[in-house]
Amino acid sequence: MGITAFERDDWQWLNEPRTWSTEGGLTVTSDPETDFWRTTHHGYDRGSGHVLGVPLTGDFTVTATFTADYAAQYDQAGVALWLDERNWIKAGVELVDDEFQVSTVVTREFSDWSVVPAGRVGRVTIAAVREGDAVTVRYGAGDAEPTTLLRLAYFPPEVRTLVGVMAAAPTGPGFTTRFDRVQVTTA
Repeated sequence: MGITAFERDDWQWLNEPRTWSTEGGLTVTSDPETDFWRTTHHGYDRGSGHVLGVPLTGDFTVTATFTADYAAQYDQAGVALWLDERNWIKAGVELVDDEFQVSTVVTREFSDWSVVPAGRVGRVTIAAVREGDAVTVRYGAGDAEPTTLLRLAYFPPEVRTLVGVMAAAPTGPGFTTRFDRVQVTTA
């Protein structure tokens, strides 16, 4: 039996953080110097960020609504699809050069990063839908549903994937994210 949260009891950690709680949702404090990145531009590989997910095969949707106390360069939180260290997607909000960005990183051996300026960020909802060999990522700011297209990307079909939420603090001392809603459904 796994961790119980958001009406499921099969959650499990990839890189469990030192501080987290499922009381009243999910609160995660990212450990320092945690990240997900592979090779591109920086030349390093990191898979030390935190993911709380459910292992799934086939089509699924993950939706997360969250707020965070971003403080340092590249602090990030959102949803994650983790197949292995060479194949994964993370999408959420990231602090880049003191500006908030809605961000997606698609990794298939090499990381490919795209961002959309987000202005002032409070509450955000991110949804990732896997259908066959594609993942569609959408977002909504404030209380808006995630209807704005952020990314459409290839993702290997019919393979077991850890599906859930993520947080990482690549350069800073760590920060706290509060996930108010996390929903994972299968087709």
